[in-house]
Amino acid sequence: MNGARYARPVASLAAGLLFGFGLALSGMTRPLKVLGFLDVTGRWDPSLVFVLGGAVAVATLGFRAVLRRHAPLFAGSFELPKNRAIDAPLLGGALLFGIGWGIAGYCPGPALAQLAAPNAETLYFLPAMIAGWGLYRITAGARRRPREAGTAR
Repeated sequence: MNGARYARPVASLAAGLLFGFGLALSGMTRPLKVLGFLDVTGRWDPSLVFVLGGAVAVATLGFRAVLRRHAPLFAGSFELPKNRAIDAPLLGGALLFGIGWGIAGYCPGPALAQLAAPNAETLYFLPAMIAGWGLYRITAGARRRPREAGTAR
C-alpha cells in the first residue's frame, strides 16, 4: 500500500486537530470569552491579546520558513492569492464578519472546533453560517455572470 497517498489527508487532519486544540485551550471556542475581549468599552477581557499575539508570531515565523521552500510538502507549488486589492467586497465582507463575530462570539474555526462538544448556540450558528456561505455563492455567481457574458462577445 502506498503511504504517500494518505500523507496529505493525514497532515490536514493533524493540522486541523492541532488548530482546534489550540482554539479550545486558548478559550476561543467560548463565546463569552471572545465577547469579553471585544467589549472594549465595558468589562474588557484582555487575555486574548496574548492568543492573538502568539498566533501572529507563529504565523510570521512559519510563513518565512515555509515560503523559503521551492514547493509545499504535499503539492507541486504554492497557491498564494494574486489579488492584493482592498476593494468594496473585501471591506464589506470584513465588516459583515466582524459584526457576526461580535453578535455571536463565534467565527468559523472556533464554531467548527466546538463540534467536539456542541452546545445549543453552536447548533444554531453552524447552519446559519453554512446558509451564509451558500447565499454568497449564489449572489457572487449572479454578479459574475453578466460580466462574463459581456466579455464573451
